[in-house]
Amino acid sequence: MERKLTAILCADVYGYSRLMGEDEEATLRTLSAYRRIIDSLIENHRGRFVNSAGDSVLAEFTSVVEAVNCAVQIQTSLRAENAGLPPERRMQFRIGVNSGDVMIEGEQIYGDGVNVAARLESVADPGGICISSVVHDQVKGRLTLNYQDLGAQQVKNIAEPVQVWRVLLDGVTPPPGDIQRRIGWRYWRGGMLSATGIAIIAGTLVFVQHLSVRPQHTHASIPPQPTPALSLPSIPSIAVLPFANLSGDPQQEYFSDGISNQLIEDLSRLPGLFVIARNSSFAYKGKSTSEHEISQELGVKYVLEGNVRKAIGRVRIGVELADAGSGREMWTQRFDRPLRNIFAVQDEIVRDVVTTVGLIFKVDQLNAPQWAESHPTDNLEAFDDYLRAQEYVWRSTKEDNEQARNWANKAIGLDPRFAHAQALLGWTYLNDGWNQWGLDSQADFAIAREFAKKALGLDDSEATALALVAELDWLQGQPDQAVVDGRRAVDINPNYAFGYLALADAFSNDQRPKEAFDAVEKAIRLDPAGRGFYSYQLGNSYVQRGLYQEGIPILKMHLSAYPNSLVGHSALLIAYTDLGRDAQAKAEAAEIMRISPHFVVPPEDNNAWA
Repeated sequence: MERKLTAILCADVYGYSRLMGEDEEATLRTLSAYRRIIDSLIENHRGRFVNSAGDSVLAEFTSVVEAVNCAVQIQTSLRAENAGLPPERRMQFRIGVNSGDVMIEGEQIYGDGVNVAARLESVADPGGICISSVVHDQVKGRLTLNYQDLGAQQVKNIAEPVQVWRVLLDGVTPPPGDIQRRIGWRYWRGGMLSATGIAIIAGTLVFVQHLSVRPQHTHASIPPQPTPALSLPSIPSIAVLPFANLSGDPQQEYFSDGISNQLIEDLSRLPGLFVIARNSSFAYKGKSTSEHEISQELGVKYVLEGNVRKAIGRVRIGVELADAGSGREMWTQRFDRPLRNIFAVQDEIVRDVVTTVGLIFKVDQLNAPQWAESHPTDNLEAFDDYLRAQEYVWRSTKEDNEQARNWANKAIGLDPRFAHAQALLGWTYLNDGWNQWGLDSQADFAIAREFAKKALGLDDSEATALALVAELDWLQGQPDQAVVDGRRAVDINPNYAFGYLALADAFSNDQRPKEAFDAVEKAIRLDPAGRGFYSYQLGNSYVQRGLYQEGIPILKMHLSAYPNSLVGHSALLIAYTDLGRDAQAKAEAAEIMRISPHFVVPPEDNNAWA
């Protein structure tokens, strides 16, 4: 029998029997959603899924470093998902990683290498990772992780004791003196901290938190507790749900998601129509939710849903428009077209939706420039590459950011006048700068601005490019210009939730907290499922005005959903310090250091990043 040396990852659900006993359907839905996350991360780290039995997962990797990195990302992603569930319904995996010799039979692997990984998993904490000494020897010094030696453990069916190391996902809390030195003595003098510092600490971090802390979009969860029904807007309102992928190939998911997203963008630009943001619409992906529930939770009158089957040279799209309140079908249509006509199909869908909903548009309004020139490109291959790039950007890791950049570059290579792709490429460089993934953040910001300029040169109504410029403006000491560019982004696309967030960032850094509050409230109405994230900016606006008691509970709500949010902890640090609550302020400082051991607050001036 063939043998090989490989890295093995074993995972299973802690307390699976209890979860199944309490609610089988809910447990299976959660397990399916979490398995999609795990499978995607295994693939992203160049691993191979071997098999699964019930709640367990077995995978192998050619690299020990990739195996441990994958385990860490799995636990980090699932922790974020669990934050939206009540404690008794949270699903926590235990993970064990080993490196050893295995036997191969077909697609399966066997032997002590696998058995040790399984035993390591069994001694791991819920939500934790245990690794063998062989793995520890290979990853120490290569990954920015800390480890705890649990000593030699006698485990079932393994003759010799196994040396076990626990991966400390939360790191080691630095001593108070080091925390004070790293954050900066000027923020600690006499226990006093000016509220104006919040725009520098939190503002300069908000976008990286939006991209890298929030849970993956494709697996976002609807809050389980009942939420008050949102009132309908005064104008016709619609949510475009993610279209189902009927191709039979999971690798085509990006295409069906991309079609849905493009329809959201097209409808968003039409005047007189209220369109729910992608994040909230995609929160229903893979869920069985009635139109009435969606109407209550998103506050919309209509729901557009459908399916996509992409085959060689052809695309079939089924679409249905329903009255969300009554569930009554308003319009249904099937499109079977050559793939090259995908843009014409999108036009047909949007036109029919507008007509069916009964919006009072004149013919010349439907043929207005923002409508007639809404096609991002006429090059089908470039459009396909752009959809792939867009899907990687949503995942928000360094590796995925590089993939997004590669696909965006391919799209631009095929169509240099593709403004959407130019703007998306600019965002990948801003991601690098924020996360310090590159060698020089300032250079990354400069490149991001160049691509934003290219996009706007090709299409001066490119709202995503304007939001990018708004973020770069205040970073480079021009908060007043950031407000101008942010306002222009939402004027062009009044349904652009992230445009309102960029505008809120601009107002915050221009010391206009009341206007920041109003802007983020609009973002929340367009993206109700993102309330936990946007609540940071709401709390921040109170802190900036010195209304600490009002801001603290809102910031705590944000941190309950995003426990690793640097901006949330930074805002609480300022609020507690100015209130003289030193013990709580130091606790927040310790959290900042736990999340980002290398975090240093920039100098207190708006040219800190210039």
